[in-house]
Amino acid sequence: MKNIPFSKVDIGAAERNYLKEVLDSGWLTTAGKTLEFEKKFAEYVGAKYACAVNSCTSALHLGIDALGVRAGDKVFVQSMTFTASAEVIRYMNADPIVLDIEYRTNLITPEILENAIAQYPDVKYLVVVHYGGQAAQMEQIVAICKQHGIKILEDAAHAFPTKLNGKMVGTFGDITCFSFYANKTITTGEGGMLVTEDEAIYKRAKVMRLHGINRDIWDRFTSKKPSWEYDVIEAGFKYNMTDLAAAIGLGQLEQAEDLRMGRQKAVEFYFEALKDLDMIDLPIVKCAFEDHAWHLFPIVLNDKAKISRNQFIEALAENGIGTSVHYKPIHQLTYYKEKYHLKSEDYPNAEKTWRGNVSLPLYPYMLEDDLQYIVEKIKKILI
Repeated sequence: MKNIPFSKVDIGAAERNYLKEVLDSGWLTTAGKTLEFEKKFAEYVGAKYACAVNSCTSALHLGIDALGVRAGDKVFVQSMTFTASAEVIRYMNADPIVLDIEYRTNLITPEILENAIAQYPDVKYLVVVHYGGQAAQMEQIVAICKQHGIKILEDAAHAFPTKLNGKMVGTFGDITCFSFYANKTITTGEGGMLVTEDEAIYKRAKVMRLHGINRDIWDRFTSKKPSWEYDVIEAGFKYNMTDLAAAIGLGQLEQAEDLRMGRQKAVEFYFEALKDLDMIDLPIVKCAFEDHAWHLFPIVLNDKAKISRNQFIEALAENGIGTSVHYKPIHQLTYYKEKYHLKSEDYPNAEKTWRGNVSLPLYPYMLEDDLQYIVEKIKKILI
């Protein structure tokens, strides 16, 4: 029996070389490598400013703060996402307005957004999630938001490197937040990045990233000249990225497109091999394959499946195949369901997705023999 994990990190010589430079420097936390990673990442996505942090959740928190969300405000967010997309809204004592998604893309659409605005015309903020590596229809969404005075925070935890009509995700909304968690398309182990075109937003995020301190202070410990003086101008957070993490990120960034292509090859195999199984709904792709980051390959077991989603996952595990579920939707989570009286019938597409959603193994350079094994076991279990 094979043992195929759900996710697998590919680390090469570049990451090790950058790490050695950090270790040899004698300074492991935020310093020159973090600054270099910020600069190169901003250049990659075409953004003016980038602020490296210790997680995408931290980036989202800094972003929602920098947009001006405060207690009592309302913020649109989709149900089919990780809890972080909604919880950062609660960090500000603001309230999420949870939206349904389009089935098989797991994205909000311009139509969903327009209907939500008609129902909640006082909402002035939107968290839009680029699910699985595919971008939402940002050109139309941005136009709608401009018309209604809505600020946009893009949750791009799944979406690097993702393009939309030739433009990288990272500059459509007011702020975009990326994840470098261990299973993401590029990783720093733990980490995230906030990017923006707005200098005021960048300065706010940078100050709040490290205790509200009004300057870069890492050099005060290594400088040959006295440089201890600093001030705290706001009650900030401890969200900075370390140079150790940034070193891994620099190496990963250099091979980001190769890693994406490796995942795409696996996805192409899945689409071809699974296309005739009528008990599985495959994801819908509305962009060119090369514009998709392919962080996930989520399938949905539909009503024709003879077993439940959980039974399917257990059967694959018995054959040594790792899977995951992305996600238990926000409207199903006890905290949000009880606090905001959310009802499953108000989220038919997210609910249908939730009942059958399974993410198959996907990582760069998967062996064709492993992919064939996965597909054979899927067919044996379902047919």
